[in-house]
Amino acid sequence: MSRLKASIQPTIELQSRVSDLKELAELVDEEDGPDAADIRRELDEVEAAYGRLELETLLSGEHDSANAIMEINAGAGGTEACDWVGMLLRMYLRWAERRGYRTEILNTVEGEVAGLRNVTVLMEGRNAYGYLRHERGVHRLVRISPFDSNKRRHTTFAAVDVIPELEDEVSVGIDPDDLKVDTFRSSGAGGQHVNKTDSAVRITHIPTGVVVTCQNERSQHKNRDNAIKVLAARLAEIQSEQNEQRMAELRGDLRAIEWGSQIRSYIFQPYTMVKDHRTDHQTGDVIRVMDGDIDDFVQSSMRSGVKSA
Repeated sequence: MSRLKASIQPTIELQSRVSDLKELAELVDEEDGPDAADIRRELDEVEAAYGRLELETLLSGEHDSANAIMEINAGAGGTEACDWVGMLLRMYLRWAERRGYRTEILNTVEGEVAGLRNVTVLMEGRNAYGYLRHERGVHRLVRISPFDSNKRRHTTFAAVDVIPELEDEVSVGIDPDDLKVDTFRSSGAGGQHVNKTDSAVRITHIPTGVVVTCQNERSQHKNRDNAIKVLAARLAEIQSEQNEQRMAELRGDLRAIEWGSQIRSYIFQPYTMVKDHRTDHQTGDVIRVMDGDIDDFVQSSMRSGVKSA
C-alpha cells in the first residue's frame, strides 16, 4: 500500500499544482492579481516536478524498485587504483545521502598502501537499483597521482557492479546443500573483538563457483545473512544474463556481455572534465561530480535508453 501511494501521490499533487497555476494565470492582468514573475517561478518548479515524475516512469524493470548492492573493484594501477575505489565509494555514498537512502558497507578489502581493493555496499531506498544499474561498468580516472614522487599523470580504472537486493533467496532456488560456508577472522581495523573471533563469513555456491565474503559486522550471523543476500542477488543476475543470452540467440543477435566496457572518464589534469561515453553527456565541474552530484549522468543514461555494461 505504501509503495502504491508513493507512486500515485506525486501525480495527484502535480495535477493540483497545475490547476492552481491555471487559475493564477487568469488573474495575472487584474489589479490585485499575482505578479507574472511569481507565476513564472511556480511554472519552473512545476516543470521540474514533471521532469522528475516522467523520469520515474522509465523505472519499469522487474527489480528497478529494489534496494541495490554495489561492488567496486580496483583495476590496473596498484595503489592509484585502490585510491580510485575509495573516491568512487565516497561519491556514491554522498549521492545516496542526497537522496535520503540508507547505506551499509557489507565488505571491504583494504589496499596495501591506501584506498580499497574491493568494497561492497548496500543502498536501501526506493528505486535504488533502477537508478544505480546505469552506473555498472568501468570508470576511468586521469590525474597527477599523489603517490608518484615525479608528479606524472596516471590513468587508472575501477569496475562498478550493481545488482538488486532480493527479499527472498528462495526465489532463485538456493539449496543449502549447494553452499560451502567458511568462517575466519576479519582483517583490517575493527577492534579487539573483530580481530580475535571467527566472525567473517565466506560462502561458496558450489554449482556456479560464485564466492561472497562479508566481514564488516561483529556478528557472524549478521555477516552470514548479508552474504546470503548478496549471493541471492548474484545468482539472480546470472539467471537474468542467461535468459538474455538465450533471447539474443533466438533473434540471431549474439551480443557479448563484457565487463571491460568503459562507460565514463573522470579527468582531473591537464583539464577537468567528466564524460559519459555512452551518451556524450559531460561537465567540467569534476569536483561537483565527485561530491555525489551525478543525477544528470544517471538521467541522461535513462532517457537515452542505453543498456548498462
